[in-house]
Amino acid sequence: MPYRDLSLWLDQAAGGTDGLGEPDDLSPRPALDGSTDADVVIVGGGLTGLWAAYYLTEADPDLDVLVLEQEIAGFGASGRNGGWCSALFPLSAEALARRHSAPAALAMRAAMRDTVVEVGGVAAAEGIDCGFAYGGTIAVARTGPQVTRARAEAAASGRWGDEVELLDVAAARQRLAATGVRGATFTGDCARIQPARLVRGLARVVAGRGVRVVEGTAATSLEPGRVRTRRVDDGRPATVRARHVIRATEAWTATLPGTARAVAPVYSLMIATAPLPAAVWDAIGLQRGETFTDHRHLIVYGQRTTDDRLAFGGRGAPYHWASTVRPEHDREPRVFAALERTLHELFPVLRDVPVTHRWGGPLGVARDWHAAVGLDPSTGLGWAGGYVGDGVSTTNLAGRTLADLVTGQDSALTRLPWVGHRSPGWEPEPLRWLGVNAGLRAMSLADVEESVTGRQSAVARLMGPLIGH
Repeated sequence: MPYRDLSLWLDQAAGGTDGLGEPDDLSPRPALDGSTDADVVIVGGGLTGLWAAYYLTEADPDLDVLVLEQEIAGFGASGRNGGWCSALFPLSAEALARRHSAPAALAMRAAMRDTVVEVGGVAAAEGIDCGFAYGGTIAVARTGPQVTRARAEAAASGRWGDEVELLDVAAARQRLAATGVRGATFTGDCARIQPARLVRGLARVVAGRGVRVVEGTAATSLEPGRVRTRRVDDGRPATVRARHVIRATEAWTATLPGTARAVAPVYSLMIATAPLPAAVWDAIGLQRGETFTDHRHLIVYGQRTTDDRLAFGGRGAPYHWASTVRPEHDREPRVFAALERTLHELFPVLRDVPVTHRWGGPLGVARDWHAAVGLDPSTGLGWAGGYVGDGVSTTNLAGRTLADLVTGQDSALTRLPWVGHRSPGWEPEPLRWLGVNAGLRAMSLADVEESVTGRQSAVARLMGPLIGH
């Protein structure tokens, strides 16, 4: 599949420019040409790996940093996501407090809010035009149980330093005029971005700082002090020797030797409309670049793009046996059709508007829903990931933290509760396949249950502890 067909975002970049305004045809950079040495080798050319490289060059410009990517920078979730740079973390503040402590949860929430600002600041400082619009997120409530959840979220947010405002019907519809709106929550801690331009621009920035960004080169094993590789074009093997080896492979972690059960690759799919005229946006809202969702259990999400499309995505695609990650899994006609139906239900004005792009990709889910970052000082092996789809901003926090860990800094970041966390592995098959897919179906069932009973879902209550609540 041509790289531009992987998402709307990469299609917009192809034949145009990256975030720095430079021509970008998505051609891979040269592959690794023989064995080499480095101070730090980072496996994965997405946002985690590139942010780590960026902050390592900030901390110590003399470090020799090499980034290995099997395809091109932004090939994975970094170039296919919903474009939310948010303060969301996959584990709730309440769950963080139970597992660590209330002060630890407060620190984590503060770090996530600060990270949204940090991403926007770096994009501005480096001249990366990624459509960063600090518009916040509106989450509408369209049923009685959703209104109850919205009220509870707003009431609890202040305990963790978050500012979540409860909106009445009129205020909610002023921001997002979806059908059946009974209220909403709004938080300012989110920015809309064009993610491919962020990751592609960041790759060019770090390359300009002397980081070796090597593409078309697959890592076949990660070991203390070295990464074994093979070129994608001719299979030629090579070894990178380094003091520090950082794994930044997110969903693709499941394809590496020794980490097959570290994360479950779960797919999220998206669609995008043709550009919409001003009159349609007057009817829909999102005038300030807000991202949007609602309070249902099976997650949906959307944004108004920089070229005035509506990009809309959601969960519901199946988990595939043995954590396989394959191009054919990126497209599920049944899920695309369901997304279109949901979009038209929310915004009937879009019924006759063509959908021009359909895409998807895997995200990484840790067994305990706990994203993590860390570095083992005894082996020099580092890692970050398990973002459960909340990675656009969390990758930046991971990159800054990895830079501090590698350079030996004892900082507020290295004391956050996710540092050094190790999630348990997923169950072997067939238990993994049965469990993950049962969980996905349970979330759909929870929404159906609420629509029938008008009460909070018992299924969702049972699932809550299993999904980070």
